[in-house]
Order: sequence, then C-alpha cells, then structure tokens
Amino acid sequence: MDLKRQALKFVRLGPVGAERPAVIAEDGSGGGKTYDLTPLTADVDGAFLAAGGVDEVRRALGEGRLRELDAAGLRVGSPVARPSAVVCVGMNYAAHAAESGAEPPKVPIIFFKTPNTVAGPEDEVSIPRNSTKTDWEVELGVVIGKRASYLSSVEDAASHIAGYLVANDLSERTFQIEDSGGQWSKGKCAPGFAPLGPWLVPADEVDPDNLRLRSWVNGEARQDSSTADMIFPVRYLIHHLSQYMALEPGDVVLTGTPQGVALSGKFPYLKAGDVLELEIEGLGRQRQTFAQA
Repeated sequence: MDLKRQALKFVRLGPVGAERPAVIAEDGSGGGKTYDLTPLTADVDGAFLAAGGVDEVRRALGEGRLRELDAAGLRVGSPVARPSAVVCVGMNYAAHAAESGAEPPKVPIIFFKTPNTVAGPEDEVSIPRNSTKTDWEVELGVVIGKRASYLSSVEDAASHIAGYLVANDLSERTFQIEDSGGQWSKGKCAPGFAPLGPWLVPADEVDPDNLRLRSWVNGEARQDSSTADMIFPVRYLIHHLSQYMALEPGDVVLTGTPQGVALSGKFPYLKAGDVLELEIEGLGRQRQTFAQA
C-alpha cells in the first residue's frame, strides 16, 4: 500500500485528562483498525506535530511497529491535546453575517476561546448559569503543525497546517452581544464550549475549500452549507493571522459557521436535554447532550 495515500485519523481515547494517542488507519474498503501511538509519542500535541509525527506514524505503520488497540467503549477526547490558543473567525459566511444582522466583513473578524473550552466530541455540555441563549455553530477547525509567523504568501500557509477537524463554536448570545462591552469572548469561553473531533485528519487528505457542513438539534436539520461559501478561505486566514500573531504547533483556528443558528430567530436556543449533532464531510460527526450547570 502507498503509505502516502493511506487514510489516517488521529484520535485521543480515554478518560478526561488521561487520554492516550491513537490512529485509525483505513484499509481502503471503508473499514479500518485503531493503533496505539504511545510507543511513538505521549500525546497528539504541538510537539508531536511539529516533529513530523504524521509522517513517522505512516512509517511505523508500514514497518508494522504499532500494535492494534481495542477502542471499544473508550471515550473519545479532543483529537489534539490542549492548544495554547483557540483562534476564532467571526461571520466568515455571508449568509450567517446576514442572519446576524451584519454586513459581510471586509477583513477577518477575530476573537478567542480559552484552552479550557476544548472538550471531546461527545462530552456532555453544561449550559452556563443565567444563560437563556446558548447557541450552536458547526465549523471547520484547522490545526497548526508548524509555527506560522509573518508568512510571505497565502500559498505558504499550506505547509504550516497539520490537519483538519470538526469543531463546535458554542456561544451564549446574551453574554456575547449584550454583556460584551464590545468583545465577543464572554459568550464564547464557558468550559466545554469548544468540542473538537472526533478525528484529526492530515492536511494532505482534505480539500478544505469544498466540504459539506451540517448540524441537527433533536434530529431536526439546522445548518447545511459548504466551506466553498467562506468569505475568507482557510489558507488566506492562516496567512492573515500570521501577520498579527504567531500561531504555534497544536493551536486551533476555527474558521466560522454558516447560516442556520438560533441567533437567526428561526430556531429556539439550546436547553437542558437537547441533543446536538454536527458533521463535516470526511472529518466525522459529533453528538452532545446539554445539561444545566
């Protein structure tokens, strides 16, 4: 098998705070096996990615150096360990800007989530105290693999991306808008407000400019769009951000959400007992149940 073309999905399995790194290697027929990565790395983190970890895993698989792991019943954590930064792009789809009552931005709008917002794709989410407007946002997440600072061109950005994942940019709209004081992060930083995964898929296996994104609440469709509708594409965003900050290996960039959120006024906000599902083509599916904090 051509290892360069073997489909890999990096995962982190186990209890919160004790996840172990693993990889799912597809066999070409739609199936796959899960392999333990602990002989190669302590975690799927920035150091692993920056040191060429993806290529090393491909070599180890080809040489038969990794043992199969029984993943049945194991919790799925975020596929990348605690990032130093979660950088978010606001209103990057024109239709979502319109449903938010805003004009499409002329330059990327940036805000941040704290690292403790990162959670697994099926972890229960606590609705914050005093919240009446907790909202969902399916987004394409970009994981940085090599330090990106003052990149010289948009094309140069591609070599700094390790891979892609499904992200949910959960938001509390009252905190974000009415209580904000002009900044959005009050409504973005409740613990667990950035479920990631289930997989980190290497960049060379993904076309980030043409992926279908969807979400459902209690089985009812909410969002259905494509990353082709982004105002600012992925590589442009990474180049742009690098002019203002240094993106470190393992950092995550959330690239915006399409229309179909509760902020539109078309759907109710999330409440205790609701089940939210998110999916991006080729990157997997999330499922979260909501509970009151």
